[in-house]
Amino acid sequence: MAVLELAGQPLMLLNGGPQFRPTEAFSLYVHCEDQAEVDHLWEQLTEGGEPSQCGWLKDRFGLSWQIVPRALGELLSDPDPARAQAVMQAMLQMQKIEVDALQHAYNQA
Repeated sequence: MAVLELAGQPLMLLNGGPQFRPTEAFSLYVHCEDQAEVDHLWEQLTEGGEPSQCGWLKDRFGLSWQIVPRALGELLSDPDPARAQAVMQAMLQMQKIEVDALQHAYNQA
């Protein structure tokens, strides 16, 4: 067992043994400032792990993460529903979220 503090909140980690495997029911969300941060974390966390869809991945230990650039939230919250929907559709086609592709979809809508 280990206890650590994350954003001022205690987080207890337990080793449940092989009968309790990690699932997507618990995941970590990382809000990144830019594409460089997304790229760095994606590279590090997928090493020995596996990418999934929409910014989700599993690390080498089977723990789920979602790596999300700040721009995604900004573009999805646009008051123009056509632009927000274009961004959503672009994101749904991605594994690692690519800000330039999101921005392109937004600009084309």
